[in-house]
Amino acid sequence: MTNTGSNPFAEPDFSALQTPGAELGADEEYDEDETEDEFDDEEEDLEEEEDLEEDQPASEGPRAKETEQDDAGNRVAGGTARSVLEHVARSIVDDPEGVAVEVSDTRTGIHLALHVAQGDMGRIIGRRGRTAQALRTLVRAAAARDSQEASVDIVD
Repeated sequence: MTNTGSNPFAEPDFSALQTPGAELGADEEYDEDETEDEFDDEEEDLEEEEDLEEDQPASEGPRAKETEQDDAGNRVAGGTARSVLEHVARSIVDDPEGVAVEVSDTRTGIHLALHVAQGDMGRIIGRRGRTAQALRTLVRAAAARDSQEASVDIVD
């Protein structure tokens, strides 16, 4: 760089920077058209793949099997909310076989009734009801994913 002195608005000297063809040897030339052609070919390939995916029906596409498997458990009303509640409750309690969830539809959404063994009631409720409140929050979030509203009651 050249010495700009005390003038902060002076033009910097960029002569030391390399140009796009500077990394090539003296006998080689830089061809911009060649690199543009490579990018054009890649864009055409991507467009062809997108066209193929659009032409295929949803049930025959490459991701159709994954989508069908993901949606298989969510066909029941409150499927996601119920599975989240069961999983978390079974993880907390000492007796996972004692966990049961009943689902019922209401005007406002779905209602989940959680049944646990008598000895695990304290674990599910937690101190000052913090664990129970956290469970309700998780279940509401899971139900919101399915565009539903959910409420949870812990039953004896």
